Amino acid sequence: MNAGHLQLIELDDIGALRIAGADAVRFLQGQLSNDLIRVSAERSVLAGLHNPQGRTIALLRILQLAPDDLLALLPRELTETVAARLSKYVLRAHVRLSDESQRWRISGLVGAGALHPSPPSALPRVAGAQHRLGDRLFLCVGEQPERWLMIAPAAAATPPGDELPATTPAGRDTWRQLDIIAGLPQVYGATSEQFIAQMLNLDVIGAIAFDKGCYTGQEVIARAHYRGRVKRRLQRFRSRGPLALEPGDNGELTDGRAFKVVEAVRLEDGRCEFLAVAPLPSVEPELAAAPQPDATLERVSAPLGARPVPGASAALTRTNVGAPATGAALHATVPPELGTTGAFWAPFATAPAAPHRADAGTLPASPAAELPHDIERLELPYALPD
Repeated sequence: MNAGHLQLIELDDIGALRIAGADAVRFLQGQLSNDLIRVSAERSVLAGLHNPQGRTIALLRILQLAPDDLLALLPRELTETVAARLSKYVLRAHVRLSDESQRWRISGLVGAGALHPSPPSALPRVAGAQHRLGDRLFLCVGEQPERWLMIAPAAAATPPGDELPATTPAGRDTWRQLDIIAGLPQVYGATSEQFIAQMLNLDVIGAIAFDKGCYTGQEVIARAHYRGRVKRRLQRFRSRGPLALEPGDNGELTDGRAFKVVEAVRLEDGRCEFLAVAPLPSVEPELAAAPQPDATLERVSAPLGARPVPGASAALTRTNVGAPATGAALHATVPPELGTTGAFWAPFATAPAAPHRADAGTLPASPAAELPHDIERLELPYALPD
């Protein structure tokens, strides 16, 4: 297999929680959203751990080391939290939970070039498929491009082995960006218990089994599936200007919709590509679409409410009038002597008959005429339910 090559990405931030014992599968079946009966030596599953209100505590990728011996992959920062949560429900079950993050080396492999067709069993080619090569396990997590998780004992030799093509190193953000492009969410400490399962599109990416038995949070998740429309969903965005976002950050889109960041990556040119939970775009016409001659105010789109940059001053432009983020920035620039009088400055949209304040002072100059708030919505590789 030397006709192609793979990119090798170290995923040191991914931890491993081991669940072993005669009742391991039955125990997890009552805690996770997917059907653990599907896990085998050839198949792994992605599943959510939820609280009783249906909010996602963590996302776990479950693979089988041996019968009644499972390994759950999740962000290392959550392994202790998840182990503590699961331990509360062990009771008399024959299950052992242990954080084995230090015992396993987890890497990502990305196909870069056509792989030689032989041997055919070298790497699994279907998403979710699992295959063992020596002391390593390979999980296929993507097909376009082909991607695998490689799980090896920490003491194993660093090179993947002669059974694989040559590898070239790549940065962690490469894997993160591929997750974003694929619409695959992740849950971190900053976003744990923030979203109902469907808000993260877990029902679309196959992380929920609606035909299995009861599990923690099932009632809320099932009700959202069968009785209601989920109005806030995971969506993919990219900024048109430099922007720094992290999981857990809140913001506001140009049409006024609020969002919370789930996963984000900084591009080489400073722009940001990210997954965020936000209300789905409305098909209702904008209020400003119909002319209203007697209106005293005009509707102005609100900008992205990004985190304020230290040292930057506020600026009022035609495109950010009335935005909550703008108001907060303006409030921060009010001199203390004015603030103690109880007075405040309230901007209005420009219109012929718009109210205004006489003798209004000018705002401090901003380093940039327009803050880099404009973002575009990108399509996901799967369709969201109506």
